[in-house]
Amino acid sequence: MSFPELPRPEPGEVLLLCTCYDERGMARWGGLLDEIGGRREGDVLVVGDSAVRLRPVEDCGWDFLHGGNAPALVADGGLVPPVVVLADIPVAYGDGPLLVDLAAIPGRGVRVPSARLGEILAALLDGTLEFDYLVRDMDVYGMYQGDGGRPAFPAPTTPLHRSFPALPAGELLVRTCFDDEEGWRALLDELGGADGDGWVGADLDPDEIDVEHYPLTALVVDDRAFEGLLPGQVPALVPPPKEHTEEHTRLVVLADARTFAESGRPLTVVDLYDTPGQPAVLPCRMVGSMACNLEIANMDFHEFVAVQDTEAWWEGS
Repeated sequence: MSFPELPRPEPGEVLLLCTCYDERGMARWGGLLDEIGGRREGDVLVVGDSAVRLRPVEDCGWDFLHGGNAPALVADGGLVPPVVVLADIPVAYGDGPLLVDLAAIPGRGVRVPSARLGEILAALLDGTLEFDYLVRDMDVYGMYQGDGGRPAFPAPTTPLHRSFPALPAGELLVRTCFDDEEGWRALLDELGGADGDGWVGADLDPDEIDVEHYPLTALVVDDRAFEGLLPGQVPALVPPPKEHTEEHTRLVVLADARTFAESGRPLTVVDLYDTPGQPAVLPCRMVGSMACNLEIANMDFHEFVAVQDTEAWWEGS
């Protein structure tokens, strides 16, 4: 699928991009435009005392665009805007808009309350607030200063300053730590072993599957090019589907330093949709069940994000 390039905003403007459309191709903004307030000046919405200039833009070619794909749509040449705001499917159902980082760690996201959008954007634009701070102060739902509880494993915000290649399409298990070869082999064995095509969990007998601990099915990416990759850097590396009939990648799982240092071989699952780049850290035995529940829409990503100072619901499993 080839998404349209983002229009080039005027200096001082921020794009407010609708990525949710009905069957007629009509934009679904929900109540967002009313909730953020502001006044119209032509095609621009000037928000509150901050005087932030938001430019709402619509194109059904952006339908179901993921936040992690937005950086690749920025026009070549000129200044890269620091952020783009997405009105996605959660916004259509009442959630706050998604801010996508285009500068520091492109592709990661955080949600903000609609009524505070102008205030937060103004602080980002004048440099009094960094995107890192938004990420550090979000709750388990991915909402900045939300009341859903603090994540037990906050998203790291200090990346390696180097580029990574694009990831392959599909559900992935990506090795990012190469200090423990024996531990890596043991992890693959625990996940059922990799087949000749590099997949774990692809050839399991359905009659032997423990539905309480559903196996992970994923393509293994064992490449030092991804050493040190952090959750926030993942969404921009995931390719969008080439055709509308293809599904987006639902899940990228990282085997990082924590995997080989702690009991239970915890893996870091990266959100690619609700709050791109948000991590959920789970024992490896639980990750397949998470993938299954997300695939059938039985549970949401935030339900697998451990809350600080609270025993996770899966600890008794």
